[in-house]
Amino acid sequence: MLREWHEEATLQESWRKLRLVIAHSTEVYISLNIHQSPFNVGLPLRLPPFNQQQVQTLAQLHGLTWTVETTQSLTAMIGGHPYLIRLALYHLARQDMTLQQLLQDAPTHAGVYSDHLRCCLGNLKQQPELAFALKQVVTAQSPIQLESLTVYQLDSMGLVHLNGNQVTPSCELYRQYFSTNLV
Repeated sequence: MLREWHEEATLQESWRKLRLVIAHSTEVYISLNIHQSPFNVGLPLRLPPFNQQQVQTLAQLHGLTWTVETTQSLTAMIGGHPYLIRLALYHLARQDMTLQQLLQDAPTHAGVYSDHLRCCLGNLKQQPELAFALKQVVTAQSPIQLESLTVYQLDSMGLVHLNGNQVTPSCELYRQYFSTNLV
């Protein structure tokens, strides 16, 4: 259906007005061919991490009065990961906990990120080669190199950061949690 609508837009002016946004994650690696419809239609966009100013602005929109240091302490743990930032701000704005409590419990099974972390861990345990590779990344003292497909999969899951061919954990939360929970 999506392919048909895309093709109609190339032929008819009225169909060019139709815009669809499809959000999907590549973290589950079932046998999908990304070169077949609907995954080869349109422009793939990747949401970049939030920067310090964006996190500061989001905190203000949540009614939080934060200093630059407060913002830095949160982003030191979770980087600019949009979902993790949003989850933290939600709990902090509701006054469920303090920032210090959130950061202390973040890499544990009692923290606000526990569901997200367990989901990632479950996906990794289904693919032992990815789990082994991530264990290498989170326990390394410096950036490391991995096989290209492994890097692609870990990067698609948002677990690693790439700098050229060098791989590091995408945030301190992942370093702490997976260094403890990956066997």
